Amino acid sequence: MSENTSEGLRFQARLTFNIKTVDALLPGFALGDFAVLHGSSALALSMLLCVRAQLPVEEGGLGTNVVFVDGGNSFRLYDASRIAQFYGLDPQGVLERIFISRAFTAYQMTHLIFRHLKRAVEEFSTKLVVISDLPRLYLDEDVPEREAEEVFHQLTCYLAEFVNETAILVVVTHLLLTPSSIRSLLLKEMLCEQADVVASIKPSAYTKRGERLHEFILEKHRLHKIGGTTFSESLLDSSASAEAETWGKL
Repeated sequence: MSENTSEGLRFQARLTFNIKTVDALLPGFALGDFAVLHGSSALALSMLLCVRAQLPVEEGGLGTNVVFVDGGNSFRLYDASRIAQFYGLDPQGVLERIFISRAFTAYQMTHLIFRHLKRAVEEFSTKLVVISDLPRLYLDEDVPEREAEEVFHQLTCYLAEFVNETAILVVVTHLLLTPSSIRSLLLKEMLCEQADVVASIKPSAYTKRGERLHEFILEKHRLHKIGGTTFSESLLDSSASAEAETWGKL
């Protein structure tokens, strides 16, 4: 394959959710996107991306290893294995291609991103970095408010520059599992300001058949119109028959 052809495929690659209503609103993440998914259902979709990123480009993946920086001790091994099985992938093989680094304090997270992220991307040849529940550690009462805000601002600016320099995809989640505070709202604003793509995902109403719906709202995108849609909770559970209808390979 020529270098030009390889570069062309690189920029055409799109990582999709393979959920029809969501993909109609957001036709996948491109390499070079800095994306933020926030809301209580964001974790489930980030786990889906970790598996789908390993699929070939022709199937809505990136054909890549994944680096998962876990800020909320939130990585769900069972969910990743279950999704892998649904796609006909070897669960152990999928897990071996997800390289996890956990941070339990804001200082550890800051050190991981500033000092080790670039090296990890190079070492593991990844095109996708997922940073899970990034703001949570900076909301710790043991971290002085002014210090947390200053460091977090530097961190979000660094991530935006990092994405531009490396042309990989970075997806940050903010799970909002605790009541919002002024500091929480400020950190979220800082994060979303630097991002190219921002979407919220949260549980919504029930259908007449008793299915729980989730609301997906595209709040920011440099190319696509903002808007909202819904999808069934069954699409987050590969054991559900409805998923097979909607999650078939592209």
